[in-house]
Amino acid sequence: MLGEKKQLIVKRDLYADPTFPANDTSIFFDYCTPLAQFRGEISWLRPKDICSSPRLFSNDPQDVQVKQGLLGDCWFLCACVALQKSKYLLNKVIPPGQPSWTDESYQGCFTCRVWQFGHWVEVTIDDRLPCLGGKLCFSQCQTEDLFWLPLLEKAYAKVHGSYEQLWAGQVADALVDLTGGIAERWTLKDPERNTKKEKAGMVLEKALFRRLMTLKEQCVISCSVLNSRQGASELGEFHAFIVLDMLNLSELSGKEIFLLRIRNPWGRRCWRGPWCEGGRGWSQLDPVVAAELLSQIKDGEFWVDEEEFFREFDEITMGFPVNEEGQLQSLYTEKVLYHSQNLFGSWVRGQSAGGCRNNSSFPTNPKFWLRVCEKSEVCIALLQKRSKCRADRAGRIQNLTHVAEENLSLTEGRQAKNYQAVGLHVWKVEKKRFNLPKTLSAPPVVGTVCHSYDREVHVCCDLSPGFYLIVPSTFLKDAVGNFLLRVFSTGRTSLSELKPPPTDAALCEELPGGPGKSSVKVTLRQHCQDSKCCPIGFHIFQVPDSSWKPHTTSFLHLEPLVSCVPHCYSQEVSQLCRLSAGSYVIIPSTYLPNTEGSFTLDIATKIDSRKRIHSRETLGQVLQEISFTTVMKRTNTVQ
Repeated sequence: MLGEKKQLIVKRDLYADPTFPANDTSIFFDYCTPLAQFRGEISWLRPKDICSSPRLFSNDPQDVQVKQGLLGDCWFLCACVALQKSKYLLNKVIPPGQPSWTDESYQGCFTCRVWQFGHWVEVTIDDRLPCLGGKLCFSQCQTEDLFWLPLLEKAYAKVHGSYEQLWAGQVADALVDLTGGIAERWTLKDPERNTKKEKAGMVLEKALFRRLMTLKEQCVISCSVLNSRQGASELGEFHAFIVLDMLNLSELSGKEIFLLRIRNPWGRRCWRGPWCEGGRGWSQLDPVVAAELLSQIKDGEFWVDEEEFFREFDEITMGFPVNEEGQLQSLYTEKVLYHSQNLFGSWVRGQSAGGCRNNSSFPTNPKFWLRVCEKSEVCIALLQKRSKCRADRAGRIQNLTHVAEENLSLTEGRQAKNYQAVGLHVWKVEKKRFNLPKTLSAPPVVGTVCHSYDREVHVCCDLSPGFYLIVPSTFLKDAVGNFLLRVFSTGRTSLSELKPPPTDAALCEELPGGPGKSSVKVTLRQHCQDSKCCPIGFHIFQVPDSSWKPHTTSFLHLEPLVSCVPHCYSQEVSQLCRLSAGSYVIIPSTYLPNTEGSFTLDIATKIDSRKRIHSRETLGQVLQEISFTTVMKRTNTVQ
């Protein structure tokens, strides 16, 4: 009709992420998880298609409960609670100022940041989310019109390659990715009563646990069940929970009672212990107090007492608190770790992948100088980069026990494929020029209690001013990989890499040199099959003078000039050194006494007087082999 005004409606094209498309390639990886049964059934909807008034966050700070869906990523959802405890982290991970669904500038995209291998990485996704029957099928907030959690989960899935690759993981890894900090793990029980683990703090004592619970408002505290026990099957297997609160009710009850409030990411009641609703535990409290505590729990939450907690749960994970300036605080002293240093490194086969201290090649591992300028609390973390092959999701990442000279044994589960078994050791040295083999044969001032298939391992300790040598290592020799070494401290420190010397001098660069000294390579070979090797090593002593008569016990009072230790489960160990003119005694040994076997001792000397032929590079091969063979019936350990 002439003169009639017509309203023109223009439908905008919303952003569709081409690198993480809305199809099964973004959901699945190898169809080896229970998600495979939903192949072809999952649809993708934007928040405005799921509810009428979607919001990113709630105005109510108490409206923050996370709820797990069909995806087995409870470990990630527990770590997300860290964003609710720190405004700094929330703004770091989910930058403010993003358009809402009611804004005219809304384009259907969402941006967040995830910390990856030393850097905050910006991740942009579209807001199409996986759904079944028109509802979210993976994570969601308890209040269903809030969408920060499912969007962050999608961004994290994009970083990993697919949603399915989030199935099973470590709370500690997700905490590091969302905070850029450090996470600590303890076991709540040790059936083998491993004293070394207890001394190293790997087994959490109740006194420390009660003190750590005072930090509940500053950092995430998560507990995990690794396998179901009779009467606790409702907790599930390999499942992570959030520890919300701890109350000391001893004065109210007349006896010691500590109650913990736990949240299950499943979002439903799952506990039928003595402190469940109607449980016998509440009879120990005044009915008014009991009613008040029961009224505090929401869907998915329950109360347990401390004894029950230590009995039914297996692990505790805590992230180091992060203050509003983005600095870490110690879990143990609550001091601010003002200073941080980062350096990248790698283990290269045949060059710097020396393996653990079982191997004579251990000194070839990457080495780093740490200078501590003032007495400090120091945390040193070794983070390895994820390998291209994917981890076996069904198997739990396990520690490798450290027995005697660190024999390798897998306690349970299958070996992780994404990461190497790694460890970290630190030695104090008096000055930068030092005897490397002698230093590394002494006990470190601090180190990981074992090599483990964790993405990151770390040590925390107090260090006095001075120089320290840090050696990160894999358990196996020639295991390759890239890593990031991080140092956090309360006082000033400096971190630098100790550059490797030329290949010919790799093992003797720090040994005393000078005129009149000869290069000598000593090799001890035992005659056995690989599977029947004994741990072997040797020491070299210099004879004081010509009148000195050696006997069995006299060597115990001498300091060895060179030591090839720790003893190694290998057919051959060797040591390259520089010796001045004189008489020497070489004592080969096994780690354990009364061990029988035959061996060959090879001594190779470099001929320095030979005229060099400058037209050919053959200097590395001018070794004169001299071999002495003996049969060893009984040996004495001389370490």
